[in-house]
Amino acid sequence: MTVSVTITSTALWPARASGRRAWLAAATLAVTVGIACLAGPALAQGAPKVKFTTSEGDFVVEVYPDKAPKTVENFLQYVKDKHYDGTIFHRVISTFMVQGGGFDSSYAQKPTRAPVVHEGREALSKGGDKNVTGTLAMARTNDPNSASSQFFINVKDNDFLNPSAQAPGYTVFGKVVSGMDVVNKIKSVPTGAAGPFPTDVPKTPVMIKSAALVS
Repeated sequence: MTVSVTITSTALWPARASGRRAWLAAATLAVTVGIACLAGPALAQGAPKVKFTTSEGDFVVEVYPDKAPKTVENFLQYVKDKHYDGTIFHRVISTFMVQGGGFDSSYAQKPTRAPVVHEGREALSKGGDKNVTGTLAMARTNDPNSASSQFFINVKDNDFLNPSAQAPGYTVFGKVVSGMDVVNKIKSVPTGAAGPFPTDVPKTPVMIKSAALVS
């Protein structure tokens, strides 16, 4: 929000009497209070945060609608719909990323809404993060516009996932702001084959008990 404040040249004149000094002080106070009242709500809004409660502990992510609006809206709707509650991290690679949000503990894939449009390049052009350690991005198939509910957290800098002129890459739309130690616990669990997956599945399921907006 942009606030336009006009300061008159009177403030540059010598104050010749106590009345003039009092008027200037009052005017300054009024401007200061006005700015505080107008800016307060904008500053208080901040970036939405989501708390994940998992079988390995809790972590909180912050998402950026100003960088990837459609992606964030899509993700937050899944959160509000409780889609992530009872899902697992079904793909864990300690030198790469941890991925979840699509399968329940029986490895049944949960139904999803229509996929969201890819916003990788747009997010970067607006100053968004690259795929570096701790960032949150959408998982997808070879079709850039196929992301639905599944997400991943980078556990190292994965430059090859970044959008470029040659490749669409993966849309980063948030990052872990607390509980990265929990994410590191998840990345370190023993993995193997399970359900329909031949590799990289935690031998002891890592459950997402709940995902909820932080008020």
